[in-house]
Amino acid sequence: MSKQNNHNSNISNANKRTAGTNKTYSQNQGNRGAQLNPNNPAYRGKGK
Repeated sequence: MSKQNNHNSNISNANKRTAGTNKTYSQNQGNRGAQLNPNNPAYRGKGK
């Protein structure tokens, strides 16, 4: 039986108190940071 990843759980799992993070969490936070960056023209909201 192969090990299955639980993608939805990994998105919110920061692996606190460990030295690293999981790949899914890192990708999610990187995308979130890009979306919240006010200097990123790709994610500027309407009227700004």
